Amino acid sequence: MADDIVCSGFFRAAEGADLSCLDKFQDSGFHQFVIGNVLEAFYNFFAAILQPGMWLNWSDPQAMMRFIYYGASIELFFVLATALVIITAIGMRKRAFMWGMVRGLESFSNGVGRLFAWAGLLMVLQQIIIIFMQRIFTRPDISIGFGIPLQFDISWFAEELKLYNALVVCMCVAYTFVQGGHVRVDLFYAGAKFRTKKIVDMFGAVFFMLPFALVTWLYGWFFLWRHLVTPNPSASDKLELLLRKARLLKWNVETIGFSPNGFNGYFLFKILLCLFCVMVILQAIAIFYRSWCELCEGEESAGKYLDKDTLGEGEEAYEGAH
Repeated sequence: MADDIVCSGFFRAAEGADLSCLDKFQDSGFHQFVIGNVLEAFYNFFAAILQPGMWLNWSDPQAMMRFIYYGASIELFFVLATALVIITAIGMRKRAFMWGMVRGLESFSNGVGRLFAWAGLLMVLQQIIIIFMQRIFTRPDISIGFGIPLQFDISWFAEELKLYNALVVCMCVAYTFVQGGHVRVDLFYAGAKFRTKKIVDMFGAVFFMLPFALVTWLYGWFFLWRHLVTPNPSASDKLELLLRKARLLKWNVETIGFSPNGFNGYFLFKILLCLFCVMVILQAIAIFYRSWCELCEGEESAGKYLDKDTLGEGEEAYEGAH
C-alpha cells in the first residue's frame, strides 16, 4: 500500500500533493529515515538562514509556533548533528582546528561560569540584608531604587534566593567541569592508563553527557513554553496542529508564586533549565575534542591550553575535585 502513495517534489511536496518524495523515502525504514533526515538537514539549514522571518518574526503567531516546534524537533537535531559530524571530521584531519574548538568552547564555559559565580556572592549579601531588615529594622518589605522604587515583600526576596542558586548550578556547571571541581569517585579510572582514560572520557561524553542533556532539553523546552504561551504546545503536537493553534496564540507568562507575596518569576527557572542543557552539550563536545587530541598526541599534551583557576602556590591540595 505504501508503494501506491504518490509523492510529489523532493524536499517539500508540490502544491496539491500531501507527501514529498523525501518523506516517503524516510518512512521506508530506519536507515532511510536517518539518510533522509541528513539530506533534509542541509535544506532545512539554508531554508532557516535565508528565511528568518518564517521563525523569528514573533509578531506573526505562526512564526512563533514554528520557533517553538523546531526548537525541540527531529529537524533541528539532524541539522545540529550533521554540522557536528562535519566539524568533527574536519578537526580529526586538522588537529589545530580541533584544538581551536577546544579552546573556544572551554573559554566560553569559563567566561560564563566566572560571570555567574558572582550570583553566589549576591545570594549571601541579599540574605544578610533580609536578616537585618527582619530582625533589626522589623520591616515587612524592601524598597530598591530612586524615583519609582522596586518594592517587594521580604518573602519575595527570600524566595528569590533560589534563583541565585539556580544561576550558579545551571550556568557554572561547564565551568566547574573545566576546573575539575565536580565530585568524582575514581575507583577504576584513577588507576587506568592515560589512553584508557581518554577513551573513557570520550565514551562518557558521547553516551552519557549528550543523551542526558538532549533528553532534558526535549522535556524542558516544551515545559518552558507551556508556561509562557497559550494554548499550550505539546511535544506530541505536529507542526500542522501548532500552526492551527497559532490563531489563538497569546502570551501567558507564569507569575504565580508559592506564597501570596512570594517570588513570582518562576518561568526564569525553566529558561535556566534549557540553558543548563546547552552548557552541558557544549562541554560534552569540548571533552570529546580534548580527549581525542590528547589521545593522538600522547600524555605530554595532557592539560594543553587548559585555562584553570588557581588559589596560588602551595594551595594545590584545595583545587579540583576530591
